[in-house]
Amino acid sequence: MNARSTVAIVGLAASALVPLFGQSAKLTVPASIEAGSAFSIPTSGNGDATLYIVGPGQALKRNLQLGTTVYFSAGSLYNAGQYLAVLSAQPYTDTSAFDVVPAAKPAEMSFLAKPSRLSVNLPNGITGAVYVFDAWKNLISAPMTVSFQLSNPSGSTATRTAVTRNGSAWIAMDSTPNQGIDKFVAHAGDVTNSRVIRQVAGDPCTLKMSARQAGQHIHLETEPVRDCNGNPVPDGTVVTFKEAYNGVESTVDVPLKRGIAQIEMPVHAGATISIASGVALGNQIRWEK
Repeated sequence: MNARSTVAIVGLAASALVPLFGQSAKLTVPASIEAGSAFSIPTSGNGDATLYIVGPGQALKRNLQLGTTVYFSAGSLYNAGQYLAVLSAQPYTDTSAFDVVPAAKPAEMSFLAKPSRLSVNLPNGITGAVYVFDAWKNLISAPMTVSFQLSNPSGSTATRTAVTRNGSAWIAMDSTPNQGIDKFVAHAGDVTNSRVIRQVAGDPCTLKMSARQAGQHIHLETEPVRDCNGNPVPDGTVVTFKEAYNGVESTVDVPLKRGIAQIEMPVHAGATISIASGVALGNQIRWEK
């Protein structure tokens, strides 16, 4: 007997055994299922069988009759990832893989905003990043539009949009011209998350001082110090007074108190007095008395 004849006989013998054990067991699974949604898996064949579904952090088991459809209620599978369905009906086993994908509707959002405190009018000074999740805490990988809004107490609002990539979106925005508490809000679908950002005055922009006789000294005092947007510079900001006389210089650093800096310095006729704070220079006074 040649090899071809042997194969034919084995095939006929296997076909003869099929009626003894019933038809082969088959299952049909969808290519993908949305997390948390109801779904069904049809089977073919006849006889008793057991269906196993195994995936990330979940395992399901159902006893069934072949030829029927197995129904799974909403919430049965909720962890996104790849799953394996195994239909066991002796002597047959059928397997099929499918994916559970995140739900399309956002339910939660993680919103990171930095920094919590910064100066006014800084280009791209504020950054915001969001991570969008479904109701089952799966990171939603499908692209979606996220809106970012930055508003200040004066009522002005700046809006930017970004499209998520792999569940996250990032944006950079300019800080607003006015100091105060700004509200930074992110929207994705019906989900909103907000943060607060404190904007403080920038560096001094204009300095102006006045001088008057005070006994044996000269009393020097600045006007209220403001940044280039007119915001009062915070107390504690240092203003430097410099007096030059006959090739000798005297320098004194004075912190702002209630928005102004003041000091008394010795009187020298012909002395030149100047002020500065950071990179801002103020007016000069030549004392002739």
